[in-house]
Amino acid sequence: MNIDEAINKWHGRLDAVTAQVKSEFGELPKEQLNWKPSAEKWSIAEVLEHLVLVNQSYEVVLADAANGTSNPGFTAKIPFIVNMLGNAIYKSVEPTRAKKMKTFAVWQPASSNVDQDVLLQFLEYQEVLKSLITKNKKLLEEDIVIPSPANRYIVYKLRKAVEIVVSHEERHLNQALEVKGLLP
Repeated sequence: MNIDEAINKWHGRLDAVTAQVKSEFGELPKEQLNWKPSAEKWSIAEVLEHLVLVNQSYEVVLADAANGTSNPGFTAKIPFIVNMLGNAIYKSVEPTRAKKMKTFAVWQPASSNVDQDVLLQFLEYQEVLKSLITKNKKLLEEDIVIPSPANRYIVYKLRKAVEIVVSHEERHLNQALEVKGLLP
């Protein structure tokens, strides 16, 4: 698949997540957005806040890549490690949610009482993310290596990073839909 087709596919998947978030959660009151099935599970609002935090952190990494200031470190020079880490992270964010994963502290929602504007923040960052993907077309073609926003020693190719971000959103959309299905 050429890069234009890949970008269009990623944009389409992000648009599908955006549309479903709007239709499924756009009319929910703050109390329902913040309702948690249990103390250790996230609310819909926490899921959306988590996605905003992830997208914000990738915004920095993608902007650094576009500006030529990215510094993925020594592990980026070892193709085996780059591919292994990229594939492992990608597998861990599969939309099926077959395996439960703990998130890095940097992406942990701040509180269990999230403001209702988290929905608007999420929708805004969807457009920012799509713009960054398009802006980095040349670097996607070059298949450069970037560091993870969570740990600079975790590195993967830029194409894999975009696939990780998009799949991660689909995974958490499924999680939020599960929570909505449990609302009292």
